[in-house]
Amino acid sequence: MLGKASSLLRRNIAEKTSALLRPRLQRCLATQASYDLVIVGGGIIGLGTARELILRHPTLKLAVVEKENELSVHQSGKNSGVIHCGIYYTPGSLKAKLCVEGIDLSYKYCDEKNIPYKKCGKIIVAVEKKELPQLEKLYQRGLENGVKDLKILDSKEIKEVEPYCEGVSAILSPNTGIVDWAEVARNYGDDFKKAGGDIYTGYEVTDFTCSPESNRSREKEAGHTHPVTVHGKNAPLSCRYVVTCGGLYSDRLAEKSGCKRDPRIVPFRGEYLKLKDEKSYLVNGNIYPVPDPNFPFLGVHFTPRVDGSVWLGPNAVLAFAREGYKLTDVNIKDLIDALGYRGLRKLMFQYFTFGIGEYYRGIIKSAQVKQLQRYVPSLKDEDVEKGPAGVRAQAMDRDGNLVEDFVFDGGAGDIGGRVLHVRNAPSPGATSSLAIAKMVAEKVQDRFHL
Repeated sequence: MLGKASSLLRRNIAEKTSALLRPRLQRCLATQASYDLVIVGGGIIGLGTARELILRHPTLKLAVVEKENELSVHQSGKNSGVIHCGIYYTPGSLKAKLCVEGIDLSYKYCDEKNIPYKKCGKIIVAVEKKELPQLEKLYQRGLENGVKDLKILDSKEIKEVEPYCEGVSAILSPNTGIVDWAEVARNYGDDFKKAGGDIYTGYEVTDFTCSPESNRSREKEAGHTHPVTVHGKNAPLSCRYVVTCGGLYSDRLAEKSGCKRDPRIVPFRGEYLKLKDEKSYLVNGNIYPVPDPNFPFLGVHFTPRVDGSVWLGPNAVLAFAREGYKLTDVNIKDLIDALGYRGLRKLMFQYFTFGIGEYYRGIIKSAQVKQLQRYVPSLKDEDVEKGPAGVRAQAMDRDGNLVEDFVFDGGAGDIGGRVLHVRNAPSPGATSSLAIAKMVAEKVQDRFHL
């Protein structure tokens, strides 16, 4: 109850603050403010990128625009809160590299800002002997990725870490942790503002345009060139360059700048159960499954939170809206867009039975509990209640393959050549956010010669 009251209080304060600032924002934008660079997206990637850019280029004028009235509302504020270590990701991939770099940067940043976190660790549990070869592959992958302090546990050692967990073997990652990523993101935003950056909330980008070459020549003679205009429901902003970190809308933002829409974003909702407070003793740290290579998603796991609660799950189902946090949330445009995409249709055909099972487990609590009981057999239906949900911005190609790695690209032509898109940054995007920000800043430097 206290958590809900606190959340409502923060929301009311944010709404009142937004209402007070809105007239000021409109007055500021009435003259079409000009910037060297505009970052689109006020999530953890956009804010981390903005922070990194202004620290590297303190003389440049930078702005962040966010369509919601608050920062970090979607993926950055609705996630498991895990600080990942980098075991699962393909060696040599950006995910592997940036996650391993990002975990150290994240802990260091949290220490500097006094942001609460807990290094509670994680075990990846094989509950059957047939999972042991895959567990060994994961262990070797973690070593190859440079993950620190990994250890293989036998069934007795599992009990020493998680007394209520059953398994034949497990990987222990003691450096995995938990944190409130929304709080981290807001701190990035504070750093950006303190360094002189501007943040406009309630600013939904509707288009990008570029001034004709003749106008640019006159502007250059006058000593300033801001050829790109960022359009929204508010007054437009002019700038030299744009970086988009649009998450659930990254493909649509890319299309607005003249770039290709692929990889396409398809929204998948993850629905959690929540362990009742009196049963929180059942879980000490993160308990994860050995992923089944025959299925596209990880599967259910146990995730403690910094507020003391424990989340269980999630499933993975197609959301009927890009912000579809409930089964009843339907956006016809988003749904037609998703179902009309060849890649999604191929994925649905390939994993039809799996998908139906995920929907069933999302509706029938006992079905999801049954999966969780593989790891904690003493867990009962009455020990859990419905929990929150998040939506994952899953990038997908036309052949129905999930795009697993981070994707950054730009386009050609007047607008495309002045825009850099962060196209795909799902988990471990939050853990990797400072490392991603460094990479984006370097790409911005190379692409735009700042």
